[in-house]
Amino acid sequence: MPKDFGIGAASKRREDVRFLSGTGKYTDDINLPRQTYVYFLRSSVAHGKINGIDTSAAEAAPGVVKIFTSKDFEGVGGIPCGWQVTDKHGEPMKEPAHPILATGKVRHVGDPICAVVAETKEQARDAAELIELDIEELPAVVDMKAALEPGAATVHDELGDNLCYDWGFVEENKQAVEDAIANAHHVTTLELVNNRLVANPMEPRAAIGDYDRASGEHTLYTTSQNPHVIRLLMGAFVLGIPEHKLRVVAPDVGGGFGTKIFHYAEEAFCTAAAKTVGRPVKWTSDRSEAFMSDAHGRDHVTKIELALDENGKFLAIRTDTLANMGAYLSTFAPSVPTWLHGTLMAGNYTTPVIYVNVRAVFTNTVPVDAYRGAGRPEATYQIERVIDKAAREMGIDPIELRRRNFIQPDQFPYATPVAVEYDTGDYDATMRKLEEMADIAGFAARRAESAAKGKLRGLGVCQYIEACGIAPSNLVGQLGARAGLYESATVRVNPTGSIAVYTGSHSHGQGHETTFPQVVAEMLGIPEDQVDIVHGDTSKIPMGMGTYGSRSLAVGGSAMVRATEKIIAKAKKIAAHILEAAEGDIEFANGEFSVSGTDKKLTFGEVALAAYVPHNYPLEEIEPGLEETAFYDPSNFTYPSGSYACEVEVDPDTGKVDVLAFHAADDFGNVVNPMIVEGQVQGGVAQGIGQAMLEACRYDTETGQLLSASYMDYAMPRASDVPMVNVDHSCQTPCTHNPLGVKGCGEAGAIGSPPALVNAVLDALNAGGIGVDHIDMPLTPSRVWGAINAAR
Repeated sequence: MPKDFGIGAASKRREDVRFLSGTGKYTDDINLPRQTYVYFLRSSVAHGKINGIDTSAAEAAPGVVKIFTSKDFEGVGGIPCGWQVTDKHGEPMKEPAHPILATGKVRHVGDPICAVVAETKEQARDAAELIELDIEELPAVVDMKAALEPGAATVHDELGDNLCYDWGFVEENKQAVEDAIANAHHVTTLELVNNRLVANPMEPRAAIGDYDRASGEHTLYTTSQNPHVIRLLMGAFVLGIPEHKLRVVAPDVGGGFGTKIFHYAEEAFCTAAAKTVGRPVKWTSDRSEAFMSDAHGRDHVTKIELALDENGKFLAIRTDTLANMGAYLSTFAPSVPTWLHGTLMAGNYTTPVIYVNVRAVFTNTVPVDAYRGAGRPEATYQIERVIDKAAREMGIDPIELRRRNFIQPDQFPYATPVAVEYDTGDYDATMRKLEEMADIAGFAARRAESAAKGKLRGLGVCQYIEACGIAPSNLVGQLGARAGLYESATVRVNPTGSIAVYTGSHSHGQGHETTFPQVVAEMLGIPEDQVDIVHGDTSKIPMGMGTYGSRSLAVGGSAMVRATEKIIAKAKKIAAHILEAAEGDIEFANGEFSVSGTDKKLTFGEVALAAYVPHNYPLEEIEPGLEETAFYDPSNFTYPSGSYACEVEVDPDTGKVDVLAFHAADDFGNVVNPMIVEGQVQGGVAQGIGQAMLEACRYDTETGQLLSASYMDYAMPRASDVPMVNVDHSCQTPCTHNPLGVKGCGEAGAIGSPPALVNAVLDALNAGGIGVDHIDMPLTPSRVWGAINAAR
């Protein structure tokens, strides 16, 4: 029977009341007294030498307060990178400077050159049009292969070339992989592109800097997924502001998808400029500006080889990937194609040896960093596409080929050849559930119905696994992370028994204000509406690492459990004294403290009041108050997994693809709120369908001009493109190393959907007698039509 309270209940999202009624408070909703506005004059060329900047006319324009150039930031640190990768030769990656405003050169279209602060947005924009720039345009590099050619133009002259790092993993496996491929019964090879994407959250980025001269305190309001990380990076490494003098506030945030994790130049600028001009400085991006200033995602080019024996057992995998870094290193960019990608190349399978080579490349494009899934979608796409191609080449059913290679339940914990250990899973269980959900047995009849209409119907499957809650800190520190990856929580019990939970996790659509109270309320036996969640303000919450990588419940929720356990332990001491019993005899259940074997008891509220009215307990033994803090650093990743199926219909005359059905059978471990989990999967699948069918960020390979800088040229998925996604999460193998047994669900849909959809389209074409091995995403009608006609 469904629960109506606590863990496992489909509690309605309480935060939606303000969002749907228009009373949410986003950064752009904040306006401060005497506020000014900034407009960034950005480069219109991809690569050029700045010979001169004439701001005289602009400075005389109405409303102008001050115009900033790079000279105003001499001696100020650049935007730092938060992860250092060491290459296969033991050398650290190349890490060029990333100035707040372009210094000497511009390196991509959208690179900020000048900043005009004025009384109004319109005045700032008008004045910027009066600035005269003398920029000597230089050859641009956009294509990664071309960027690595001898003699190619260099994005950063001081580096000598455009190679950021050449990473090999695991080097000890390299020879064994080569031998296995050389001696295999069959080797399937596939070259593919993981297309560049723009995150496009509903709310564009914004920042407001404020400075209090009396206290010397800076405040930054910003659209961030992790305000403490912004405070650390900007305060310590960019502006040199002591952390106790820097407050970062991330109010309601309208979506992030990874792109709001990172520290951006605009945040540092607004913070510094507010002190310089002595007034608040506000910036809000418009949508076209976001296309050329928000970090992009994906953009990998990969060759993958899969070696198999005569029975279809996997023997080895070898990949060679070019990963685009863009013009500068964004906060976590180096980790995405390496540790977040290479460590997942085993997938759900028992492949004995794997070797991954990644070359990260600088180009004259917007920086690339984590986008929903961050490395895991790239790994899954490679594996699941090459498996389908191998199945076709060897004449084996694609589901059967996967089953022959699944890690079995009795093999857990399972150490993969790419240095991670899966704790639990049952991959055949989710595949069986998927076969039932998708009615695979009835697919042949549905295919015949489509054929009768002149359409080609296809069915594609995907088996994914991902690593969530990046951890532990001591391990990721060895791998190059420049920050800890724990999470924190403070649970404050008020005298009347209501509770405020202060968390370092940040909500930007996940439903934390609903799910986190479910956890605490379940543990304390109190109504969920008695628990309030506080997040996003570094002056209120303990140091935390924010929200990304599907870590909120697995890491942030676990910190809350630990803090609540401390609350219960202290409350037991208070109850024992009041009830005149030994602490060991106190039991706590359903919101009541009782003495074992008696009818003596106190409610949680009564004990809470006693904690703040300590008239009658030994203060030398028990401090007044009831408030506890915990930091939780996981011992391992969590490993959600699942089986996805996509059913499509292809019009062979036009290449148009219609997604008819999508089914997702996931193993997320224990589920706190099934309604929110279902919504997360559906949203992720919608984004994956967008990548697979529609979205592509494109540059002119000669000039470096951004060709898809608005929704006129960048196609986003519409409601008509996405079917109702059938979601199941009944196959549960709880995580063994966090107190909630949860695994993470926020990115799964975006990981498993692209290969399922592409596999479905290729299944339709090949079953229709059109031999096509691969089509690169997005599978637009023109691409599909072109592949059909090329194969005929």
